[in-house]
Amino acid sequence: MRLTLGDFERSARSRLAPSVWDFFEGGAGEERTLAANAEAFDRLWLRPQVLRGAVRPETAITILGRSWDAPVAVAPLGYHTLAHPLGELATVRGTAAAARVPVVISTFAGRDIEELATAGGGPLWLQVYCLRDRAMTRRLIERAEGAGFEALVLTVDTPHMGRRLRDLRNGFRLPAGIVPANLEGHDFTVPAAHAKAEFAPLDWSVVEWLRSISPLPVLLKGILTDADAARAVEAGADGIVVSNHGGRQLDGVPATLDALPEIVTAVDGRVPVLLDGGVRRGRDVLAAFALGADAVLVGRPILHGLAVDGEQGVTDVLNILLGELTDAMGLAGIRELADIGPELVRPAACADEWGRHHRAREVLRG
Repeated sequence: MRLTLGDFERSARSRLAPSVWDFFEGGAGEERTLAANAEAFDRLWLRPQVLRGAVRPETAITILGRSWDAPVAVAPLGYHTLAHPLGELATVRGTAAAARVPVVISTFAGRDIEELATAGGGPLWLQVYCLRDRAMTRRLIERAEGAGFEALVLTVDTPHMGRRLRDLRNGFRLPAGIVPANLEGHDFTVPAAHAKAEFAPLDWSVVEWLRSISPLPVLLKGILTDADAARAVEAGADGIVVSNHGGRQLDGVPATLDALPEIVTAVDGRVPVLLDGGVRRGRDVLAAFALGADAVLVGRPILHGLAVDGEQGVTDVLNILLGELTDAMGLAGIRELADIGPELVRPAACADEWGRHHRAREVLRG
């Protein structure tokens, strides 16, 4: 029985080839940032309010004029077809069965965007890597717009791929038949080599270019400082995703939860602020919300569900996460998301000391 996202993670590992598992799970360098993303949530305690009467939590939220069932979206992840033959098609369908929340489709998706748009799911956003061939990028955006996608998410932290040691040690190559369905030409077999050859160097003018070719809202994904957040708003971004690329780019940058408060302050409510990285429990969503996020994006757990049970696995992962969120809200005395503020969380200053005492007691019992 799988009752947590961790249960799905363990099951998925046994189903995937070791090199594919490492491609999904690995981070850059010594993976300090990868670990820090999850650890940051463990450094916070929640502070519930009691005697609040009967609480039936309401998780709905409106972002960019669109109502979501919960403040959770599916993060952009390349090559879902490595986890399941139906790839993003199963992800879109599985997400829709759980909740009406956005799925962000990667530039490197393994299924056609037109097919995904007709899958009967909820809102779709397109993640954009701006390639040296701007015409190819523009065609992809135009196709997404024509298919009814609702926003563009420009990844800004990837002039080239980070030094991912697991992939280097494995000599990772995409298996035969695994290709980006929405791009033409080029050799995509070694993702890092393709990125080095084909990703365009970007400056802030790219935001203006995107806005000139498409009316869709543009969010910038990969912001980690208050200065860049303020600059993003000034440049015309419609939203920000606080992200360190799941720890896969520059190792040693802060956990996204740690970077969040200064970015929220810099943005000052002018545009939505979303966060990805390390969200594994419903209470993590609450913690991010308390520190100012408008929503979170969930990445690797979606692939775990996909690998375990395809469309149904994605549904199950999201149902667990959203069920935990509702449960945590009720137990914390929270009726609706608007009730959440910074007073909900407190740094777990004594967590390390508690852990040492707990382990000592277990040794004595043993």
